[in-house]
Amino acid sequence: MEAPLIIGWGHTAFGKQTERLLTDLILEASQQALDQAGLEPKDIDAVFVGHFNGGFVGQDFTAPLVALALPALRFTPATRLENACATGSAAIWAARDAITAGRVRNALVVGFEKMTERDGQAIGDILLRCSYVSEEANVPGGFAGIFGRIAEQYFDRFGDQRIALAQIAAKNHANGVGNPYAQLRKDLGFEFCNTVSEKNPQVAGPLRRTDCSMVSDGAAALVISSQPGPSQQGSPRPAVKWLSATQTNDYMPMRMKDPTWFEGASRAWQTGLADAKLGLRDLSLIETHDCFTIAELMHYEAMGLAPHGQGARVIAEGLTTKSGPLPVNPSGGLKSKGHPIGATGVSMHVMACLQLSHTAGDMQIQNASRAAVFNMGGTAVANYLSILQAV
Repeated sequence: MEAPLIIGWGHTAFGKQTERLLTDLILEASQQALDQAGLEPKDIDAVFVGHFNGGFVGQDFTAPLVALALPALRFTPATRLENACATGSAAIWAARDAITAGRVRNALVVGFEKMTERDGQAIGDILLRCSYVSEEANVPGGFAGIFGRIAEQYFDRFGDQRIALAQIAAKNHANGVGNPYAQLRKDLGFEFCNTVSEKNPQVAGPLRRTDCSMVSDGAAALVISSQPGPSQQGSPRPAVKWLSATQTNDYMPMRMKDPTWFEGASRAWQTGLADAKLGLRDLSLIETHDCFTIAELMHYEAMGLAPHGQGARVIAEGLTTKSGPLPVNPSGGLKSKGHPIGATGVSMHVMACLQLSHTAGDMQIQNASRAAVFNMGGTAVANYLSILQAV
């Protein structure tokens, strides 16, 4: 049984890139990852694509686009994966499985999305399909409306948390200033994030614009291999290994679970930490899925930083700031970086690899040795957790 290693990573800037072709984004991220790994396209045995689409672009059947971007991959098997906002992690898991089974030595994983070609109403309708459509399709505000309802019910049970949500937003926007790939590299400050205004309107329930991740275009890529990449000028190339890899699924209909508790996420964290034989104190940083600030707040509880209903104290005490004992989203998270659906899970792993290889620049957490990546699809329905360490 081969133990998969991440030996290459690449990332485009996230943001509005309406004029760029999907193949342009794929080529930029993939070539960076191949160069980092020291491999050529001919060395790749299989390609795994993460692309949600759902109508954002007219082209479906997008796995073959990788060979259009990199013609040397013309006859290389390519498969597309989709799992809502965890689409990128689904592609990573498929690559890992193929390598572990011994069927593949070197896999290229590419996650990408172009969302900005559609108008706001169409985008909302497409994203709402990540909910249980037969019961939740008419929720006002699209998927933001779903999380707005989660926030309302959390507030009803545990008290108004707008201050905590604004603190999370301000933290992630401050972190995003140091991320060259981020869509919004601006420190908005707590007061702006905590105030409803013309530039920060109410979006859904208690959620303001600064509580919601941004519609985005972009791509990210990984080379995953059964062996380290070729040495570079006599020195080994950076590589990252998994200490554990966990997927846990939960019910999709909101009526079938407690809306104030991400139980599927909690189970993923319990299993992942146990498999890695680690505790939270052993991690240097976490990249978590802050599609909305209420999600990051609830993730604090799911990962075990605070009991159910007490996540606000985590951010109030500065535990997850960049200078705190367990930085969460030092990249700026989805909130600052942007959330091109299919690219997100791959992007989060790239951010962790930059940290563990000590090449994260202004994002760098000093002496980072282990990182966790938590990527979720839907309302904590598809939950993927990687616990990673530099080789």
